[in-house]
Amino acid sequence: MKFPSFDDAEALKAEWTDKYVRVREGVPEYTRFAGMVGRVVTVNYGGRALVDFADGAWYDIPATAAFLEVVTAADVKFDATANSAQKLPTRQS
Repeated sequence: MKFPSFDDAEALKAEWTDKYVRVREGVPEYTRFAGMVGRVVTVNYGGRALVDFADGAWYDIPATAAFLEVVTAADVKFDATANSAQKLPTRQS
């Protein structure tokens, strides 16, 4: 992936930020995210989407349709409270 210009990075940011996404099948380096829905927090100036899969970490994945697909609202099963990295996490018993 070519390093984007400032304007290209801003366009990617506008296109992908706050969208719910799933990693496309057939990309071997991202098979650990198969079936998971994440939220794009932002897009960095390297053209990579920072995706929160609700496991306490953000992952940088190229912000292109070759790697990510937008998930419709009906298919979203994202639980923002699923990890312990919350300001006030629910009590674990």
